[in-house]
Amino acid sequence: MCLLAFQLQSHPKYQLVMMANRDEAYARPTARANFWSDHPDILAGRDLEQMGTWLGINTQGKVAALTNYRDFTLPQTGKLSRGHIVSSYLQSSLSAQDFMEQLHTNREDYAGCNVLAGSAKEMFYYSNIEQSIRHLPNGTHGLSNALLNTPWPKVDKTKALLADYLQQTETIDRDRLFGMMQRAEPFPIEQLPDTGVGEDLERLLSSIFIASKDYGTRCTTVLTIDREDRVEFEERTYKKGVFTATQKFSFRIEKPAHS
Repeated sequence: MCLLAFQLQSHPKYQLVMMANRDEAYARPTARANFWSDHPDILAGRDLEQMGTWLGINTQGKVAALTNYRDFTLPQTGKLSRGHIVSSYLQSSLSAQDFMEQLHTNREDYAGCNVLAGSAKEMFYYSNIEQSIRHLPNGTHGLSNALLNTPWPKVDKTKALLADYLQQTETIDRDRLFGMMQRAEPFPIEQLPDTGVGEDLERLLSSIFIASKDYGTRCTTVLTIDREDRVEFEERTYKKGVFTATQKFSFRIEKPAHS
């Protein structure tokens, strides 16, 4: 996953509102969001190549998400699949902070990544590039393929769109959130970072929604948890930029998670 924005404990009706795009090679085999047969309490899409995931929630209310850190000027490191970080937290009995401390200890096992772990009550962030565990303040945050809240144009844009909309509405229209994540216009090259991929690819990757010949946005997820611990999870999938299917799930958290 390459872009997400979320608001934590800042809305009268919703504890957590999260919207996210997963960008990946079209050829990489992927299962749509569902409750996993081998871990029935986990709701997430699944990477069928390594059997991990990029974003998920369990029935106890634990939430986790991951993005890769993109900087091709850095040496490539790590031997384990980063997608297992998310699924490991969702399966774990550890608190989010304890899990992040364990991840920090094992940070060299993974290539550069950003990890969110916690619940609707509180959220933690860790990057093995920054190597610092952050307990996040309430408010609106954004994450792409640099550190949390790095002011890349698409990060700033999605944060602003989400914050402005939630300030104006009591009950969310999920179509509005999906619309925010489906903006395909690239940003001007002079506003973009240099992550070592060259100007043409940098500009292609700058858009909120990516569509190219072999790589692009595979799905968009909208996750909300309201003040009564009701979870609404919707995933829309795409094939080469064209919408193909919707998966919707709704449940009440069994026992509110203490992240």
